[in-house]
Order: sequence, then structure tokens, then C-alpha cells
Amino acid sequence: MIRDKELHYRKILEAAMTEFLEYGFNDASVRRIASAAGMSASGLYKHFAGKEDMFSALVEPAYKGLLDLFRQEVDAQEQFIGTGDLSCWDTGRDAKLAVDYIYNHLDAFCLIVCKSQGTRYETFLHDLAVLEEETTLSFIRELRQQGVKINNFSEKELHLLITTNVNAVFQTVEHDFTREEAMHYADTLDRFFSKAWREFFGY
Repeated sequence: MIRDKELHYRKILEAAMTEFLEYGFNDASVRRIASAAGMSASGLYKHFAGKEDMFSALVEPAYKGLLDLFRQEVDAQEQFIGTGDLSCWDTGRDAKLAVDYIYNHLDAFCLIVCKSQGTRYETFLHDLAVLEEETTLSFIRELRQQGVKINNFSEKELHLLITTNVNAVFQTVEHDFTREEAMHYADTLDRFFSKAWREFFGY
């Protein structure tokens, strides 16, 4: 029975992925998902509370994994505080790391970026930009307390630039890039923004 339950669970998620990718969250049909999974809608509800529960099951692992990757990069930067060494900002790999992860979980990010209207994930890009902004400002404050000279800048401009940077990474998903195209573009982004950030912050 346990194996049957697991099989039904996987069939539902496979059907839900197909449905959400084609119709998006708002227009997806529980009845169509159930039919594609070979069961009734009432049978589907024994496994999932509703559409958003299914959507979350499909995207949450990839979503959390990206946040974990982000936190690892933040932790790597923090070791430089107190040294005056800003080489951590010159790795030229942020976009490549992100895009490589995204393309290892591409269907999930297609759902998050393109098909999530009506779910809690629809503000994903904004939320990620805010997190990046908060982390950057905290890092800069600590550097300044250590006597590192950083240009004065408008926080409004920083917000817009970080939002632009984050959105640029996920354009690969919106424009249906292949992995090869996406990684080439990510390298371009890293080279472009690494120079731009050095100019903006003056390091």
C-alpha cells in the first residue's frame, strides 16, 4: 500500500507539472491533473489539499536550494570582513553559479518565474532582490565600521540596480535559453556587473 501511495503521489506530481507548465497556476485544472494521473479529483485530494499544495511540492525544494546557495555565498563573503580585502566581490561567478543551479532544476524555475501568479511564489524575483539588497547593505555597513572606504551611494539606486541584476539572471528562463546559451549569457553578466559594481562602490 505504501508503494502504491508513493506511485500515485509521483503520478500526480508529473501530471501537475505538465498542467502548470501549460496553463499556469491560475488556469490549471485539478480535474485535468487527476484525470492525467489516472484517478478522480476526490482521490487526488487524499494526497494534496489543493492546487497550491501541488505547486509548492514541485517548486519548494528548488526554491530552498537556491536560497541555501545564496547563504553559502554570503557566508563566504563574511570571512573578508575586517581584512580590508574586497576580492570576494571579484569572483566573477555569481551569475554562473545561479544559472547552473537554475538549469539543474529548470522545470521548477519555469513554474516559479513564469507560471506562479496566484501563489506565494509570484513575488519571488522581488523577494530575492530585497534579500540581496539587505545583505549587501549589511555587508557594506560592517566594512565601513572596519574603516574600508566605500563610495556614498543612493540606496534607491542600489535597489534598482540589484533588482535589474536579479531579473537579468532569470531572463534565461523567460526566454527559453538552452543551458549552453544560458551559461554563456551568465558569463557575460558576471563580467558586465563585476565592473559595474566596482565603479558603483568604488573599490
